[in-house]
Amino acid sequence: MAKLEYDQIIQDLQNKIYYPIYVLAGEEPYFIDSITNFVEENILDAMEKEFNQTIVYGLDTNVGNLISLARSYPMSANHQVLIVKEAQHLKNLGELELYLDQPLKSTILVLAYKNKKLDKRTKLYKMLVKNGVYYESKKLYDSRIPQWIETQIKKQGYKIHARESALLGEYLGTDLSKITNEFEKLTITLKKGDLITPEVIEQNIGISKDYNIFALTDALSERDILRANKIIQYFISDEKNHSVFNIIPMLHTFFYKSLVYIQLKDKSRNSVASHLGINPNLVYRYEMGSRNYLPMKIAAIIGYFHEAGMKAKGVGATGSLTNAEILRELIFKILH
Repeated sequence: MAKLEYDQIIQDLQNKIYYPIYVLAGEEPYFIDSITNFVEENILDAMEKEFNQTIVYGLDTNVGNLISLARSYPMSANHQVLIVKEAQHLKNLGELELYLDQPLKSTILVLAYKNKKLDKRTKLYKMLVKNGVYYESKKLYDSRIPQWIETQIKKQGYKIHARESALLGEYLGTDLSKITNEFEKLTITLKKGDLITPEVIEQNIGISKDYNIFALTDALSERDILRANKIIQYFISDEKNHSVFNIIPMLHTFFYKSLVYIQLKDKSRNSVASHLGINPNLVYRYEMGSRNYLPMKIAAIIGYFHEAGMKAKGVGATGSLTNAEILRELIFKILH
């Protein structure tokens, strides 16, 4: 076989196209868990699982035992499923070469090999690519999270606009398992085809539709002093959910991309979106910022973020500034 991507692996499994062994490696546990869970839940029915599905953990077994299990035949079923969770703890993994030389087609062996990769120079890797599936699960860049959110929501039969998927991406971070759990909260009261609105997000996840980091960057890009200060005051009153250590990096990213935008020769929406790694529908934010801030001012603002970050860590501050004071000072400097 060869290296396959996540969507192809899931599609093959749904179509009952199976391979004797799957090694699911890499840094992003979400995709590894998703494939593993699909195999665990869908290949065998409840009765078949009783005799033909075995789940072990890397710390509790060894390669010799795995080979012995993998070489046994299924009972009253077409396949047996053998899943090794936390397979990165297996010792002497190279011994699997003995099995990979002639894997049993009725066995589906899955190794969830998290936070590690196979050495592609080894004989084991080459045999695996030839006789099974090797999947390397990679972390998504921050800039790709909103698009991933939008895609997943549409796959589940719902609708969402770019602004709202960006808002979710900014607030929920890069933990895909956490994001998926939040999806479930969003869709509790919805039916297929419904639009996920700011009101739905506020009611089910608690992100205010009017007082969020997305609204703050809009207010700053428009140099709307009153609105920006209202939002910052809201953040200060709810510091648990609006940490200065989250706000500063998000604002820094916005202004850094605004500076990049100014320097672009091709300012068509699709070109800008490609360069900045954003949805084309969000380009307006950077257009607005470039009209309201000169390049030298944006460069100075980027410096303010560094100063504010150091003060928040207790470095370089005159006296002891609270996070509230740091944020108020930062917003004042940006707007004036």
